[in-house]
Amino acid sequence: MTDRRDITLEVGHKEFTFTLSPQDVTKYFNSLTQNNKVAPANNLLVNTVDQQERATLKPLLTNPTMVLQLAGALLEEYAPDVEIIVKKHSSTLSA
Repeated sequence: MTDRRDITLEVGHKEFTFTLSPQDVTKYFNSLTQNNKVAPANNLLVNTVDQQERATLKPLLTNPTMVLQLAGALLEEYAPDVEIIVKKHSSTLSA
């Protein structure tokens, strides 16, 4: 996977292109706290959207639910497709 990825989200009839890097995502995760989720998501969106689209995006970010939905969609698309299987350990002891 390359370090930077361009991801386009369509919101209504408008498209927004975001460029994410591992540093952007790490900064987002590191800034999340139990009482602070919307501001880090807002910062991720504003800082990674194409500069020419920023003014059009900002009015959509007045609704905190929209902010979280957009950030969630962006991060879901950024995540690599990896199959993960959790192996369950047997609770019986072997002799």
